Amino acid sequence: MEELLAQAARMKQVGIRRLLVVSGEAAWCEQQAQAFRQALSGDVLWVGREPANDPFCLPAKLTTLLGREFQHAIFDARTGFDVSAFAALAGTLRAGSWLMLLVPPWQHWPDRPDADSLRWSDAPEPIATPHFVDYFCRTLTASPQTLIWRQGQSLPSLPDITLAEWRQANGQPAQEQQAILTALSHATERVCVITAERGRGKSALAGMHIQQLRGDAIVTAPSRASAEVIAAFARERFEFMAPDALLASEVVADWLVVDEAAAIPAPLLKKLMARFPRVLLTTTVQGYEGTGRGFLLKFCAEFPQRLDFTLNQPIRWAAGCPLEAVVNDALIFHDDGFTSFPEGELTFLPVAQSAWQRQPDVPVALYQLLSGAHYRTSPLDLRRMMDAPGQHFFCAQSANGPAGALWMVDEGGLLPGLSQAVWAGYRRPRGNLVAQSLAAHGGSPLAATLSGRRISRIAVHPLRQREGIGQKLVMQARQSAEDCDYLSVSFGYTDELWRFWQRCGFTLVRIGTQREASSGCYAAMAMSPVTAAGASLMRREHARLCREWRWLKDWVDEKVPLDPVTDTMLTDDDWQDLAGFAFAHRPLLAVLAGLHQLSERVILPLPALRGRLQGQQESELCARLGINGRKALLVQLRAETAEAMRSVDPERTHRLAEQTQQLQFF
Repeated sequence: MEELLAQAARMKQVGIRRLLVVSGEAAWCEQQAQAFRQALSGDVLWVGREPANDPFCLPAKLTTLLGREFQHAIFDARTGFDVSAFAALAGTLRAGSWLMLLVPPWQHWPDRPDADSLRWSDAPEPIATPHFVDYFCRTLTASPQTLIWRQGQSLPSLPDITLAEWRQANGQPAQEQQAILTALSHATERVCVITAERGRGKSALAGMHIQQLRGDAIVTAPSRASAEVIAAFARERFEFMAPDALLASEVVADWLVVDEAAAIPAPLLKKLMARFPRVLLTTTVQGYEGTGRGFLLKFCAEFPQRLDFTLNQPIRWAAGCPLEAVVNDALIFHDDGFTSFPEGELTFLPVAQSAWQRQPDVPVALYQLLSGAHYRTSPLDLRRMMDAPGQHFFCAQSANGPAGALWMVDEGGLLPGLSQAVWAGYRRPRGNLVAQSLAAHGGSPLAATLSGRRISRIAVHPLRQREGIGQKLVMQARQSAEDCDYLSVSFGYTDELWRFWQRCGFTLVRIGTQREASSGCYAAMAMSPVTAAGASLMRREHARLCREWRWLKDWVDEKVPLDPVTDTMLTDDDWQDLAGFAFAHRPLLAVLAGLHQLSERVILPLPALRGRLQGQQESELCARLGINGRKALLVQLRAETAEAMRSVDPERTHRLAEQTQQLQFF
């Protein structure tokens, strides 16, 4: 421990941080970690799933510490490895820091269940993650500045440090920062964007910009804590408002400064930007929040007359910091998916998860392309891609990298009883996004028993778009899905996206009624059948959507090319839906057609139900009817529906109520 501390002093002089991996049985790892803490008088942040002495933080709560800095830290990954939190922790450490990582015994780690897998694998129990562990361990072993201390072996010798002395930032703008500050002071563009890797001083630069402004500025960010660095440099001119509070206010200012803009939902960010004459956006290029390259391509492309800046030189540590390098390599944070042109003929081929061990360059490039195209990609997606069951990948490969990528996920195949319980709203098993939605919002209680493959992500290199590559990838996916009933896709509805999926042979089966926070679009789901059973389900769900559209279009502020069906019948399916709403937990908007047909057949007052069907807001209804809150209103809506059903056919209502309520006991 004395040797480690001596090295830390030398590391601080040259401005670097390093990783120490401690691998062994739980008790031995604990012993080394406590000795490390004691040698530093306990001033070491411990991050782990199990409580420890302060300073301590759960991995899930680490984002609350962003904006702060720590000298040393221990990350406990013995039972589960939250790599997003690990990356975030690395970004909080000062020059001269050791990050100690506790992991299971090296030779047994690939076979050990990882408790963190419950967040991303959709498996009911923790699973082993051999592809991730293999890739991670090979990356650590290849890093000459990373120490790996295994139980039963002595601490490896510490490599010499031959770097030059490092000059710590003194609060004044570095050369890169000063150049951007000067450019910002003369900029005429309404939108300016600063991207950088972590630790490059982009938040500090934003604070310096506020300090030099002739006008005033409002700062917003995903959290108040994440804007601490801006506050330190803006000093008395710092004024912060949370994004939602800012949007609801009437505050005006010359500039809006948004820190970590890629972490704010796109529709909210657009509304905020429209309120201010000048906007400065900063975001991390690559890391646990998402990818800045994708943010530029997707979001910022809507503002072509913008000014882009990039910071390359680290401020909080020296260039070439070993800790930053090994974390970037291990979690594929290198944002270079679009730096080369995948020209020439393409080969369309599947990419198995085993390729991470046999031929890792291929899935690495695939992941980089997918993450660059979808800027909310995170290390959680990397873990899922590597080891989650039921994942399928296809690549449009050129001689120098992928031009296109497609990712599919197995869904459905639920037991009949479970599918019916999902339909009734009693159960929501993990995963199965489209399969569950077809049951929970569609008309068939057995919809989730069919097997499907959902296209989770598809991306084509920007320089190879408009060549039909995406359609060819979907064709490959279809040919590989012979053992499934259908392909499906869930996407944020836009005319352009829907035209693409139509060209690929998909039929619309569902439109959500709430705009998604991430895209600002209504969630849409579409199917392409593979078997006769899949085709039957698709036709049924599309017909149901067209029938519902007569009323559903009043709840969706989007023009969707559906032909409403005028139908005055109260069908058997309607009765089943109504029972699911009245006597179980089906949502109101999933049974909208049946509720309208029912309400038109009875003369009962039904004040809550008629008011809601006419589009009255829940808060308005509660106030008018003296109902205490949304939950109580929903109880009233279900009760009025049951009353109306009994008035039309009491015997049928009683029978359906008993059948529906039995589904909760699956």
